[in-house]
Amino acid sequence: MSFATLDTADSPSPESRETLQIALVGNPNSGKTTLFNALTGLRQKVGNYPGVTVEKKEGRATLPNGQPANLIDLPGLYSLVPHSPDEQIAREVLLGLRDDTPVPNLIINTVDASNLERNLYLTSQLMDIGLPMVIALTMSDDAESAGITIPAKELAEKIGVPVIAITATKRIGLIDLMKAVQNYHTNPPINPVWEPPTKANAVIATLQSTLQEGFHLQPKVAQIEAVTLLMQEETNRLHERLTPEQQRLILSTREDLARAEIDFPTVVINARYEWIAKVVEVVQYKDSTTERQKHSHNERLDRILMHPFWGYVLFFALMVLMFQSIFTWAQVPMDAIKSGIEHIGQIVTTKMPEGELRELLVGGVLGGVGNTIVFLPQILLLFFFVSLLEDTGYMARAAFLMDKLMSRVGLHGKSFVPLLSSFACAIPAIMATRTIGDRKARLITILVAPLMSCSARLPVYALMIGAFIPNRPVVHIGNWTLLTLPGVTLICLYFLGMITAFTVSGIFHKTLLKGVSPTFLLELPPYRFPSLKTAAFQMIERAMLFLKRAGTVILAISILLWFLTSYPRHPELTEPNQRIAASYAGRAGHLIEPLIRPLGFDWKMGVGIVASFAAREVFVSAMGTVYNVEDAKEGAGKIDLQKRIQEDVDPRTGQKVFSPLVAVSLMVYYVLAMQCISTIAVVRRETNGWKWPLFQIAYMTGLAWVGSFLVFQVGKWLGWG
Repeated sequence: MSFATLDTADSPSPESRETLQIALVGNPNSGKTTLFNALTGLRQKVGNYPGVTVEKKEGRATLPNGQPANLIDLPGLYSLVPHSPDEQIAREVLLGLRDDTPVPNLIINTVDASNLERNLYLTSQLMDIGLPMVIALTMSDDAESAGITIPAKELAEKIGVPVIAITATKRIGLIDLMKAVQNYHTNPPINPVWEPPTKANAVIATLQSTLQEGFHLQPKVAQIEAVTLLMQEETNRLHERLTPEQQRLILSTREDLARAEIDFPTVVINARYEWIAKVVEVVQYKDSTTERQKHSHNERLDRILMHPFWGYVLFFALMVLMFQSIFTWAQVPMDAIKSGIEHIGQIVTTKMPEGELRELLVGGVLGGVGNTIVFLPQILLLFFFVSLLEDTGYMARAAFLMDKLMSRVGLHGKSFVPLLSSFACAIPAIMATRTIGDRKARLITILVAPLMSCSARLPVYALMIGAFIPNRPVVHIGNWTLLTLPGVTLICLYFLGMITAFTVSGIFHKTLLKGVSPTFLLELPPYRFPSLKTAAFQMIERAMLFLKRAGTVILAISILLWFLTSYPRHPELTEPNQRIAASYAGRAGHLIEPLIRPLGFDWKMGVGIVASFAAREVFVSAMGTVYNVEDAKEGAGKIDLQKRIQEDVDPRTGQKVFSPLVAVSLMVYYVLAMQCISTIAVVRRETNGWKWPLFQIAYMTGLAWVGSFLVFQVGKWLGWG
């Protein structure tokens, strides 16, 4: 949203026209991302910090006086003492230690009103930095329903920082927040909330001076780094660059403080909590009756959702509902997209003169990219459901529920969130493992995360299920169909991935990565009504990313495959299958066919499997290109891939190339195989080498081959072929 239309009374000065750099900082689950989405709308860009696989989200907004602002949504963190790469990145941005990110002019600190004490610890550290700051007091409605009242004006007076109460989902308080941001230069300087002991002043000053000279740091930044090092915490970026003399200085300084009977870390932490206690005592009012009712409400829900038996039943039911809905609800928009692409193909075929350009557009672009875009509605529904689970607070409870099961196979309870988010994409899921403190548990999670069926596999599943699994009701009450055979098939595929991931984790835990199952501690957020607007934003963002990939990677591969399946030309061959078999792609496919024939796959599927190493959904575009090349040559303009694979006959045997058994074998292959070069690159970066990515490729490819082999051969033996 642009705030230029909200208040134009003040004409901006020339200086105010410079883009304001704003860092958005807060605890996890404090409403930070919801506020970021509300302020920036769709004017966002998502990438990674250079050299680090930490997501970097930036967005543009306009202040009421017309001044442009660039918002940086930093990773959620509880403290500026880093324990993970994403916390380290956030700290470096705030301290101005990254060359690739401008130093913020201002901090917007989201503070959860329902958890004021916990949130103010980070606030106290941000105040040490000395940058101008505005506090966005979020979750006020949650606090009020729990009997907690925090007057924003009183809180601002107590801590000396502007405080604006907001409800981002309803856009309440956003204009006041941006006005406070606009007037940041008029705010008084921020004072630190604590003073070091007198005996520690001299040693802090000495260490601060050494860091200033050795690393060319600003005085305030050098002081913060000095305090952090004296707390015996390693700041990854700085500690690794210390000289032996500087390390000896830190050690001797710690010894001097110990001789003076100063427990420096305890002094710092206690000082912060003493300040927090004084603030909370003055500004927080509690209605004990309402608070007890709120806790009672949460406890009643938890007794059901986290029950040792019914909790698992409800979790399973939710997963079934989600996957059945993905297949059922998406059918109408998928049919509409399919009809639209088919119509475009017919227009191109009838309006354009015959030639290679028409063949490329119909067989390569529409046949490849078009058949992939058809499955966009299913992908969006998946992200929609995941967003709702996160917003309601259920995701954290599911993680707690699954911890007992996961700890038996060497996984951490925190592994559940990355594994569940792998249903969307394995790349951010692997990046999310940074929150797992135990190194072995984190590595096991990284190795098995790609076994969870991501959204890129969904087009492959949907293509095979739609073509070969009959739409028969499985569970119905009267005229209401609750579960269909395609839905059951999709559910089985997802649960196959989950069961395999847990099994492989157990094997790794007892062999390659032996260790004690780590303890799991988790703060459970309160139950909340989900924000449909936030879910819609996430769906739109993912749709843009999917379409961007379709317009770049998939388009490029589709064009390349069109060329490989069209050349060299053989006009003397009259049969379409013969001409494709004689092409470059046909020759390559026949070369690898002996390796995949025991799985029920022919050379065309082999071409798709090889192409889909770029991205799993490329299999669909590859098949679309292969099967539509001849149609484009003959002027048919048909794009429907499902019909083409249903009708395809092997000229050597006279039998159908695809069958329900082959389709199941192929889907099992894609459940288990590592078919994503981007995931491999992220694993290499996260594990700092090629050892584990190569191992991951080897074990998953072998697992996929064996799984498909057993499915196809046992199926044939049982007479299902």
